[in-house]
Amino acid sequence: MSTPFYVSPQQAMADRAEYARKGIARGRSLVVLQYADGIVFVGENPSRALHKFSEIYDRIGFAAAGKYNEYENLRIGGVRYADLRGYTYDRDDVTARGLANVYAQTLGTIFSSQAEKPYEVELVVAEVGDGADGDQIYRLPHDGSIVDEHGSVAVGGNAEQISGYLDQRHRDDMTLAEALKLAVQALSRDTNGSEREIPAERLEVAVLDRTRPQKRKFKRIVGAQLSRLLDSGAGAGAAEDLSLPDEDEGGDKGEE
Repeated sequence: MSTPFYVSPQQAMADRAEYARKGIARGRSLVVLQYADGIVFVGENPSRALHKFSEIYDRIGFAAAGKYNEYENLRIGGVRYADLRGYTYDRDDVTARGLANVYAQTLGTIFSSQAEKPYEVELVVAEVGDGADGDQIYRLPHDGSIVDEHGSVAVGGNAEQISGYLDQRHRDDMTLAEALKLAVQALSRDTNGSEREIPAERLEVAVLDRTRPQKRKFKRIVGAQLSRLLDSGAGAGAAEDLSLPDEDEGGDKGEE
């Protein structure tokens, strides 16, 4: 009988982490930015049916990069957790930090288990507050750790290069139009330093807008509204666009 091949626990974990990172890097990048009136999610996504960004609860948004089927399962689990907690206790008891903890436990358990492969996903959970000081952004890598972010965060693809670009140019008091332009500029930069054009129809954009009068702060920015924001350099135009009637968000899902 042959002797089983031995792999140290440290090497096994390193191999699993490398496997997950390579899978995530194959996905398209996305960015999440704070701006004066909330938080904006921007990503390149040619699909109109499969979304990278989704609403979890009243003030909470979800973004993910990696394998769609894996993070869609996580998104659905997050919605169920939020609905149950809000119904059992109070709507204010549903927070981004609590949701991030639930995702961290799930991802950490899967990553540590030798019975299944690690999830090839990286998540961002964001909650918009009544003021900028109340905004929360949490990044959750494949291993279930939680990173408390501020200002801007990028995941997927060449996230490290994009993060460096955003760190040098992002301001918390930016208008939505300015934040959107900065996000598109960051996503347009290739690994070799060159830039490419990303047309509006290939962009997926959503916001958590604290100025909305209703409880649900999540809104998708699409079509003519998105084109006007990309073409506009004035924050007043952005605020006016956001006051337009909402799209039907009953079919929100997640993405690649």
